[in-house]
Amino acid sequence: MSVAVVTDSTAYLPAEVVDTLGIEVVPLYVVLAGRSGREGGDVTSAEVARSLGVRGGHVSTSRPTPGDFVAVYRRLLDGGAERVVSVHLSGELSGTWDAARVAAGQVGEHLVTVLDSRSAAMGTGFAVLAAARAAADGAGAGDVATAARDTAAATRTFFVVDTLEHLRRGGRIGAAAALLGSALAVKPVLHVTDGHVVALEKVRTSARAVNRLVQRAVDVAGDGAVAAAVHHLAAPERAQRLADQLTARLPRLTELYVSELGAAVGAHVGPGAVGVVIDPTPRPAGTGLQPPGPAAPEDGAPELPADAQPKE
Repeated sequence: MSVAVVTDSTAYLPAEVVDTLGIEVVPLYVVLAGRSGREGGDVTSAEVARSLGVRGGHVSTSRPTPGDFVAVYRRLLDGGAERVVSVHLSGELSGTWDAARVAAGQVGEHLVTVLDSRSAAMGTGFAVLAAARAAADGAGAGDVATAARDTAAATRTFFVVDTLEHLRRGGRIGAAAALLGSALAVKPVLHVTDGHVVALEKVRTSARAVNRLVQRAVDVAGDGAVAAAVHHLAAPERAQRLADQLTARLPRLTELYVSELGAAVGAHVGPGAVGVVIDPTPRPAGTGLQPPGPAAPEDGAPELPADAQPKE
């Protein structure tokens, strides 16, 4: 059975991986400076970082339309795919999954399986990779979907931001939490759990925050083989330092991707954000893409309010 794999632009998969595995990417929309465009094409990460760096600068995002997904699903099915597995950003953070689900109902739910990764960035991306590699190895739609679900459930995403203000503006944290973080000058280590952005611990400096990201990654990895991704927005040097530390601390690191966040997620975390995603699921042998080689105790914090996380 020929199975096509679809995701959205917030998975932030490297372009060469998308091309090699034939993954279809449906972009979100980003609005800034009075214009709207598609993430990754019309609006770049650099434009978002510049806009957010200006006092009063504002960036907003919106999901793809169900029609965007319908067009992609029908093109893939008309082009020879027998089934489609579509894996997306957490439904708690965006309406993208819901738009894909509506589209699947219009095309035929017996033809299109839509999955909520309950994650973001390469937390979604690793699930997409697992699905695409399973499809490349000839798996049926059920096994492709299972590979995505299992990987999404196992991945862990940790990140830090320079300021909580952008998360507050985007509704991902409450105003009180953002104000408290600014007043205390803390750098909260955040993670994505069950689809929500949650504060994990708080530290006093950016350097210590990055060290905690590394330690969290090491804790998740244990003694097993893992894949990892490092994300950033307008912080390439910080991201490379994080990547170097991961390479040194994770002896069984099999894949490491370093990439800048796109406009849709970058608009909510702001310039200076850096994060790591760890995928501890073993990669099955097969004919999928060969991975690239690796690139060159604080007080607890309360959970961020889930009811302050509106869907786009």
